Parts: sequence; structure tokens; C-alpha cells
Amino acid sequence: MDLREEIKRALGADTAAVLSAPKRKDQAFRIKVRAVQMRGQELFQASIYQGTQVFHQNCDADCMAGLLQQWITEDFGQLQLEGCGYSVHVLSSRKGKLTVKSRRKEKPEGKTAPAAHNRQKQYILPEGTPVDFLVDLKVMTPQGKVTSARYDKYRQINRFLEFIRDVLPDLPSGREITVVDFGCGKSYLTFAVYYYLNRLLGLDVRMIGLDLKADVIRECSRLAEKYGYEKLTFCVGDIASYQGASAVDMVMTLHACDTATDHALEKAVRWGGAGDPVRALLPA
Repeated sequence: MDLREEIKRALGADTAAVLSAPKRKDQAFRIKVRAVQMRGQELFQASIYQGTQVFHQNCDADCMAGLLQQWITEDFGQLQLEGCGYSVHVLSSRKGKLTVKSRRKEKPEGKTAPAAHNRQKQYILPEGTPVDFLVDLKVMTPQGKVTSARYDKYRQINRFLEFIRDVLPDLPSGREITVVDFGCGKSYLTFAVYYYLNRLLGLDVRMIGLDLKADVIRECSRLAEKYGYEKLTFCVGDIASYQGASAVDMVMTLHACDTATDHALEKAVRWGGAGDPVRALLPA
């Protein structure tokens, strides 16, 4: 079995992988990979640690297996991968010679998986507590019950908020946090992030949504005013020419198209170079 297939068979819901020992000083110093759920699809997220910044890349199992094979061959000296009952350890020389050790992990005796009905997902925005923008989006009823037709959207929003929760320790404290959502569209996630950071956690956050569609921006601005989200603003414009903030702590660009992601990364790098690191959350 070749390395790509060895890696692919260990990719599943419980996957945890770490690439370390970079071969060059001008590259990422670590990459971590885990399974994520986005838009009802099982994907794998690579958290790429480069300098003081963290970038995220999401793709399916076949794509991630190829990326891991490429990274361990060309860029890193060590890969440790656990998942689906397998353990894969790879060492890579400077010239790309690989030493692969893989094994099936034995299941501990006397331990059984808990029954599905005993496991209940604890969402950041729990069902039963109505949230204004979720009610308007028909994701929830006015009583806080999640509608069956929009359950995937409800899970997607909560899953993204888990990404936000993961980077909270890296965000500055004791001052206003600035977040920019490039290509915000209808702003489901923009509203969710502002609600989570400001209303649930009580953080001082200023959030800006940017999109090219003027009618969409007008509607988002109307809703932000309706909800009393005082520091959530929306504006019309493109990413490349955006000059509305001099310092930003986190950049989101989940629905950016064409070269928009490249422009968003360029902005994040420039802002990060001005002081504190910038967290960038990228599209699948």
C-alpha cells in the first residue's frame, strides 16, 4: 500500500494529525489536521501555523491525503497521524526519503462505544433558546425550536462558532477586537460571530461585513439595526481596494470566489505585520 492510501485509511471523524520539523525556515512550522463538518459534508481542516499567524484550509479525504503526502515529502520531517483505529508515523529526510511505520491500534478490552442516544451534541447556540437572527432566517421558531428543513444550516453555524472558540485564546484581551468578514453575502455567519462574541461572551468587538452586492448590504444593515448590534456594520466594496480598517484581529472569508481569497490573505498578512497576529478563517 502506498503512502497516500496509508494516510487515507486513517482519515475519519476521529482523525488527529500533526506535521512538524519543517525543512525550511521560510515555511509553516507546524500543521495540524482534524475532521470537521461543513454544510452537511465531512471535511478535514488543516491549521497552518506560519510565523505569528494561523491559516485554515478545508478539503475532502482524498484531497487531504494528497496534501499530507506532499507536505511530508517536501516540507516537513515528521508526520504523526491517528484515526479510524490506525496509527501512521512518517519520517522524511531532507532529500524526501520516507520511513513509514503504521499499525492498527487494538481496541481496549472492556470498553464499548456509548449508545448514540446517550450522546447529545452541546451546541454553542443551544436549541430551546431563541436567537433573533436565527428566527428571522427561519432556522428557529420564535420558541427556539430548530426547524427540520434548516437543521443543516443550524449545525453549520454552530460548527463555525466552534472554530471561533478555538482561536479565542489567541485574540487580544483588554481592548476592542476587530473582525472583518470579506464576501459576507447574506451574513448568516457574520451575525452568528457577532452574537457569540458580543452577546454571549460580552467581548468588546467591532465587526465589519464587506460585499459587492448593495441590496444585500442594505438588508444586512437593516437587520443589524433591528437587533441593536451597535458595532456590527456592513459596507459595499471589494476586498482588494478595502481601506476601512487600519488594524484587524481576525479575517473571515468563507464564501470568497475567484481571487478574493488571495486578496483576503494579503490583507491579513499586512495587518498581522503591523502588530498582533491576525487569525484567518478560509473557505472550503
